[in-house]
Amino acid sequence: MLRAHFWALVALIAGLGGPAGAAPVAAVDATGARIELAVPAARIVSLAPHATELLFAAGAGERVVGVLAPADWPPEAARVARVGTSAGVDLERIVALKPDLVIVWPYLAPAQIERLRALGIPVFVSDPRTPAAIAVELERLGTLAGTLASAARAAAAFRARLSALDSHDRDAAKLSVFYEIWHQPLYTIGGGHLITAAIRLCGGENVFGALATPAPAVGVEDVLAARPEAIIAGTDNAVRPAWLDEWKHWKNLPAVARGNLFVVDANLLHRAGPRFAAGAEQLCAALDRARENRVR
Repeated sequence: MLRAHFWALVALIAGLGGPAGAAPVAAVDATGARIELAVPAARIVSLAPHATELLFAAGAGERVVGVLAPADWPPEAARVARVGTSAGVDLERIVALKPDLVIVWPYLAPAQIERLRALGIPVFVSDPRTPAAIAVELERLGTLAGTLASAARAAAAFRARLSALDSHDRDAAKLSVFYEIWHQPLYTIGGGHLITAAIRLCGGENVFGALATPAPAVGVEDVLAARPEAIIAGTDNAVRPAWLDEWKHWKNLPAVARGNLFVVDANLLHRAGPRFAAGAEQLCAALDRARENRVR
């Protein structure tokens, strides 16, 4: 049960204002809802690590007053108040921060997110599912925060890095790829996942791309039957895990026979934020090495 003073804080939200003379702003979120603000958001709570990164990259870092743990990038985010984890959020603390905008990930505590809406707090759902959508999200968040000029520059730089990876040579020499998230149980990514889009960008084909589940569990026998030419593991800071080399037991697997067992930084590639471009560069470099190994 929330304390009595909590409801007094709720009442204050309606009176929050923005910079004098600021014009209304609006942006469409991942659900198709149009989020309209009378003035750009001056106090933002981010309930998704990728959204926190996007807000800082869009020039709105000083407006972020609350974040979901872990918010480990950029370093400035470490100084922002924590208001929850992936297991749930602290509604009372969020309201106490007097936000005029909350950014959420659609899979986080839906009942609590609906409670925020019921309290009259504008909620923007962020869920970029393609590399191109990340740049668009930068611009949308910059619009809502009143930092569109900075956001547009960040989006342009992001698009330029992605464009540099788009190679016809890679398309002409596609590689079959198994992307391993975890080994026990064995998890990979489905066809609609952002990482699958990165694999395509790098001229690869996800061997489990036909699966609709974002992060499906598969069996070792399924991987052996798919015969990937490269196996990629995503780990924190691209530290090579012992379980990646367990595939060497199957010497006839093309990825093993050609020495194509690679690791990339999950902190970069697994988040739909501005650092995704750096993660995609790591992935493309690994698949380029796999192509070179075809002819050795």
